[in-house]
Amino acid sequence: MRLTAVTRLGFRAQMGGLFVLPALLWGGLAASSLLVGYLLAERGLSNRALGLVMGFGAGALISAIAYELVPESAIVGWEMAVAFVLGAGAFFLVDYLVDHMGGAHRKKIVGKRVEGSGAAIFIGTLLDAIPESLVLGIGLALDGSVSVAFLAAVFISNLPEGVAGTVNLAAAGHSRRSILWMWIVMVLVSAGCAALGYVLIQRVPTADYSVVQAFAGGAMLMMLADVMMPEAFEHGGRLVGLFTVLGFAAAAALSILA
Repeated sequence: MRLTAVTRLGFRAQMGGLFVLPALLWGGLAASSLLVGYLLAERGLSNRALGLVMGFGAGALISAIAYELVPESAIVGWEMAVAFVLGAGAFFLVDYLVDHMGGAHRKKIVGKRVEGSGAAIFIGTLLDAIPESLVLGIGLALDGSVSVAFLAAVFISNLPEGVAGTVNLAAAGHSRRSILWMWIVMVLVSAGCAALGYVLIQRVPTADYSVVQAFAGGAMLMMLADVMMPEAFEHGGRLVGLFTVLGFAAAAALSILA
C-alpha cells in the first residue's frame, strides 16, 4: 500500500518539479519515533518489551527490504547483487570505525557509562538513518508516493533505537536537555536526507537509482544482522523470533495490499 504525497498531504508540485516538502515531512515522520523512544526511556520501559519491539521492527524492515527494495532493483541483474553486497560492506566498515570511536553500545538497552561516547552514538545512529531516509525520498520521487510498509518499518525500528540511544547517552553523562536536542537534530537530518534523495531523482532523472536502492538495502540488512537482532534476542528471549515473523508478515501484508 502506498500513500501519495498529493492525495494524503494535499500538496502540489511547484518550482519546476523540485518540490521537496513532502519528502522532508515523510523523512521526519519516519525518524520522529526516536523522540518517542526518548520519552519511553524516561518512563522506564522494560528491557524485555524493548527487545520484542526490536524483533518486530527487524522483521518489518526485512520484509520492506525484500518487497520494496530488492524487487525494484532486480531489473539490473548482476549490478544489483554487487550494489547489495557493497552496501553491506560499506556499513560494516563505517560501523567498525564508529565502534572504535566509542559507539559500540549505541543500540544497547542497558547503558554503559565507561564505554559510551556521545559523538559516536550520534554518528552511529545517523549511519543507520541515512539509507532509510534516502530510500524514502527516492521512492517518493520515482513513484509519487511513499510505501506504507517501508515507512512503518522504519518508524517501528527507530523506536527502540531512540530508547537505547537515550539510555547510553545518559550513561555517558549527557543531560536530558542535550539528549533531546540530539534527537531533534537527528530527525531534521533524516528529513534532509529524504529530501536529498528526492532532489537527486529530480535533478538526474535518467540515472538508474535501482542500484542505489540495492546499496541501501544491503546496508540496512547488515545493520539488522549485526546490531539490531542480537540485542533483540538478548533481552526479548525466544519470543523475539515470533515477533520478528509477525513484523515481517505485517509489513508484507501492507506491501501486497497495494
